[in-house]
Amino acid sequence: MARAPFELAGVTVKPGSRAQIDVPVAKLYTHAPLDIPVEVVHGRQAGPTLLVCGAIHGDEINGVEIVRRLLRSRQINRLRGTLIAVPIVNIFGFVQHSRYLPDRRDLNRCFPGSESGSLGGRIAALFREQIVDHATHIIDLHTGAIHRTNLPQIRAQLGDAGEETRRMADAFGAPVILNAELREGSLRHYAQSRGTPVLTYEAGEALRFDEWAITAGVRGVQRVMRRLGMLTGEQRRRAPPAAEVANGSSWARAPIDGILRPKVRLGARVAKGQVLGKVADPFGETEGEVLAMADGIVIGMSRLPLANEGEALFHVARFDAIEEAESAIETFQSSLEPPPDALY
Repeated sequence: MARAPFELAGVTVKPGSRAQIDVPVAKLYTHAPLDIPVEVVHGRQAGPTLLVCGAIHGDEINGVEIVRRLLRSRQINRLRGTLIAVPIVNIFGFVQHSRYLPDRRDLNRCFPGSESGSLGGRIAALFREQIVDHATHIIDLHTGAIHRTNLPQIRAQLGDAGEETRRMADAFGAPVILNAELREGSLRHYAQSRGTPVLTYEAGEALRFDEWAITAGVRGVQRVMRRLGMLTGEQRRRAPPAAEVANGSSWARAPIDGILRPKVRLGARVAKGQVLGKVADPFGETEGEVLAMADGIVIGMSRLPLANEGEALFHVARFDAIEEAESAIETFQSSLEPPPDALY
């Protein structure tokens, strides 16, 4: 029996084909139309419907490149199921190099949205109705905020999310899984509330392409698709070591205003009370130490040397088995070499 066509935003995609779809969002002041770009790959054989989306925060551009490379991969031509690829969700923020919408709202705090609400609520409702509600599984691609970088990591709520979310998280192959609480209004919160397994991938920093983060993201999405039965064939590269689940995390903050001199790198193992960095005034007369609040691994850090008192500078994740976490990160870092075709 032939597989049924796939319909999205009024466009019909036949089995064994792919289509680029522009989903109308709004118009600029100039009356120029603004669309969310979507590509649908509808396989000949039945399978899950996976949504892979980037740039819900408009300045988090690593996900845009991850989606592009995913769509260029030859494996997609033998897809089972359906892939909905959305490189840029927050088209307003992307154009303006901004995390936010023009009304300064965070789109990832606006779900499920409202057709009669704020701009953020209306876009969230449109994205939900036209795209998200079609998916059986979701991978949401993010980076650190402006001037902050993240170690490649998966964020998911594992306790109540069911086996499918954990299965996806394990398959992705990031060295760290952060068992993160849901934030009301986020895409992850909405998807999980309706029983859709969803992962958030965090890696790199805003407004920068990070090859390390991008390569890991592409391979991670492909591993999840293979685990879901959407891609066939054997894994060409050696499987990464099992990810370690962090049981919590905290930020070490600047004790005073000044200029930061980091003493540790991203992915470093640290001990409680260890000096992570020093903050001093430009003359060096006043200096304060940034101390680790617990034993753990640095999974995020500021890239901007200028710090205000109380500003979050180092994100430290806590693990029950910290030696295994350190080993997983070291193996991940040493084995991750960008493929020859990854250049821009």
